[in-house]
Amino acid sequence: MKLKTFSAPTYTEALNKVKEELGDDVVIVSSKEIKKKTLTSQGLYEIVVAIEEDNIKPRKKVTSDEEHVKEVMLKLSNAAKEISTLSQESNVNYTENISQKSVGINPLEPQKSEEIITLKNEIKQIADTLKFLQATVWDMVNKNELELPPEFSEIYALSRASGMSEKHLDEIMRLTIKYMPLKMRKNRETIKRYFHTLLKKMIPIRIEREIRPPHKKIMMFVGPTGVGKTTTIAKLAARYAYKLTQRHKVGIITLDTYRIGAVEQLMTYAKMMKLPIETVVDPSDFSEALNSLRHNDYILIDTVGSSQHDKEKIEKLKSFLKVDTFAEININLVLSAVTKYEDLKDIYSNFSILPIDTLVFTKLDETKTYGNIFSLLLDTKKPVSYFSIGQEVPDDLMEAGADYLLKGILNKEFN
Repeated sequence: MKLKTFSAPTYTEALNKVKEELGDDVVIVSSKEIKKKTLTSQGLYEIVVAIEEDNIKPRKKVTSDEEHVKEVMLKLSNAAKEISTLSQESNVNYTENISQKSVGINPLEPQKSEEIITLKNEIKQIADTLKFLQATVWDMVNKNELELPPEFSEIYALSRASGMSEKHLDEIMRLTIKYMPLKMRKNRETIKRYFHTLLKKMIPIRIEREIRPPHKKIMMFVGPTGVGKTTTIAKLAARYAYKLTQRHKVGIITLDTYRIGAVEQLMTYAKMMKLPIETVVDPSDFSEALNSLRHNDYILIDTVGSSQHDKEKIEKLKSFLKVDTFAEININLVLSAVTKYEDLKDIYSNFSILPIDTLVFTKLDETKTYGNIFSLLLDTKKPVSYFSIGQEVPDDLMEAGADYLLKGILNKEFN
């Protein structure tokens, strides 16, 4: 008799190791959890088995991926057979009914009609289950340790495909599985509604509130190159000046003197909307420009776009904030919706030497997967204020809303 120890991050994995190496004819002496799993580290389970050395038979190693595929395909096959059988029974009943009518026999009695309706409902429910099982196949090579019930597999697949952080998604799924009432798990629509409600509560939104005299609002827009800061400012200027419940006085300042085209573009917009605009090079000019526009309700400040790794340019922006002003300067970090989650985190981290107040996302019209935005909002806990959804000025700008964001996460298959 010999004792042998097997360990793995989960009990199931440890037990699979035992079966792969020794088969099913082993005696488990003890099993225990050595270390609990956390968000940052794996757990550890240990199984001790007793074996007779002469009886150890090598087994062909089957990977966990292969086992998962076989299990899923078996479920798919069984479900498909059941659907086929029920469909045939339904068709037979229907054919008999038609036949009886043709020879003058009374149609199906009400009780049999109800049976057919019940049968059709069962078929629909099985078809729904089949869809859940099909959704698990996409992730069969995933090394994730989350034990996911089949009914949640479709919502999990959609969320992960949207670009949401795996860390966030797994934790949200654990909470959903733990607290979602069992009666809501019967079909994909109730699961979707529950998940939608849960995610909606997690999205911080900055609600737009119009200012009233004598209050003033100064908004500086910062971010990497190419995200559309200048166009966004033009849209906001038109919104504040012409589209809210009352017209507001709006002034514009541009610090982006590096790009002649950007200055000309903003000046063209300002001229079309008959708004004052000032061009600034250094902090001393900035103070003077602010004072010249202090009669305006809103002052919007365009800045030079820079790589998040260009610390010198970001530090220069910070120097403008040291100037004495008659109102607080709100920093709006402008980001592109087509940027990967990891890159969004990197951009935010490097720009966060500035006191970021809100986030603005552009180019939502260029993608339909918004999971990366959701995960960044969850990470930073910073509210999002506006979405830019196209190139048209001023129409393609909207107040940020959780429902719009969640459409890009959950609505791919839910029409």
